[in-house]
Amino acid sequence: MLENRPHLLSRDFPRTHELDATWHMNYPVPSVKRPFDPTTDDEDEIQIIAKLPKNQSPDSLDAAVLSIGSIFLSTDNHHQDSEPGQSEHSDSSSLISAIGRDNSISCLIRCSRSDYGSIASLNRSFRNLVRSGELYRLRRQNRVVEHWVYFSCQLLDWEAFDPIGLRWMHLPRMNPNDCFVFADKESLAVGTELLVFGRDLMTHVIYRYSLLTNTWTTGMTMNGPRCLFGSASLGEIAIVAGGCDSNGNVLSSAELYNSELGTWTVLPSMIKARKMCSSVFMDGKFYVIGGIGGPDSKLLTCGEEYNLETHTWTEIPNMSLVRNGGVRDNEPPATSEAPPLIAVVNNDLYAADYADMEVRKYNKAGRVWVTVGRLPERADSMYGWGLAFRACGDRLIVIGGPRNAGEGYIEVNSWVPSEGPNKWVLLERKRSGNFVYNCAVMGC
Repeated sequence: MLENRPHLLSRDFPRTHELDATWHMNYPVPSVKRPFDPTTDDEDEIQIIAKLPKNQSPDSLDAAVLSIGSIFLSTDNHHQDSEPGQSEHSDSSSLISAIGRDNSISCLIRCSRSDYGSIASLNRSFRNLVRSGELYRLRRQNRVVEHWVYFSCQLLDWEAFDPIGLRWMHLPRMNPNDCFVFADKESLAVGTELLVFGRDLMTHVIYRYSLLTNTWTTGMTMNGPRCLFGSASLGEIAIVAGGCDSNGNVLSSAELYNSELGTWTVLPSMIKARKMCSSVFMDGKFYVIGGIGGPDSKLLTCGEEYNLETHTWTEIPNMSLVRNGGVRDNEPPATSEAPPLIAVVNNDLYAADYADMEVRKYNKAGRVWVTVGRLPERADSMYGWGLAFRACGDRLIVIGGPRNAGEGYIEVNSWVPSEGPNKWVLLERKRSGNFVYNCAVMGC
């Protein structure tokens, strides 16, 4: 259904955010020049001196700006990494020795994620800290979260986009078999992982990309393997619900994934079995919306709410977006349309109507959808397929673009609902002949 064209190419016009640096762990690593010292090796520590005003208390470190541009590198004092059994309070274990380990971490969690590759390249202590995931756990605890968009326009190639720094990043290429390539695939970002679900030769398979190691691995399995399901994440947990099993049976089952523990836990089943549905977290609860279910494979307009505290499901009528005017002539059958294009920003539910090119907002009290604006004019799709509509922090993101005779662009448009009426801002564009196949947002 979707075009099979070459992979994403670089933009055809210069931008200040175009990166030429070598990437390490999916981040730019600057070249740090220092005098050659034959008595040291590559694992030598570069001492970082943080110059703070006199009499400054640790509490005031919240205002400290620790970025690569403001780190002072000492080239005349090098300390070797701590050896096993060495005191925890040694220079290397304290990270930035002038302020100690705790204050160092307090500063580091406020750095941009895009700086962590450079920080990890300083020495083994910094590298181990970044790769352990401790920084990301502390960021979540302190509500320091950056949202990056991960998407694929070529079946095995994934890219990440930082909407704040306007940076593009290439992930390592996946290496699955042909069966996986041509099967239906779902994607989900949870914690510091990107999960891609599909079919292998004999069964369902999950490919997992780790932000910490910049690698893809396989071997993870659900209790009930499935495809065409709804999913959403909240911090380090995610829930998948519905979908189809290997025999094509529509499912009502659901599971919770904990990325910190790497475990899948079976949840109570939904009230209705459904596939090709969409899911979100809102007000601390998990919602499954729309989809196809029943013996006649009819379009479902109801939603279901899962309460994580009471472990119960509640059906909500008319929660799926129904376009103005109802069914129209020449509209595709329900099975041809993409799952509902929905996203939650600041606990408000939004939906994209690809046919009318409108954005709707869900009124929780009245349980009705209200039009709040238009989609970006160049956000093309095929019955909703190929158009990514996602929440990215406090903003809505639309990724799509025009296509003409196999050529076109992928555009990233952003709107912050809290800043006023619907007005899309074009963040970036890249030349591409393909639609967006899969898209997920990682917040960490």
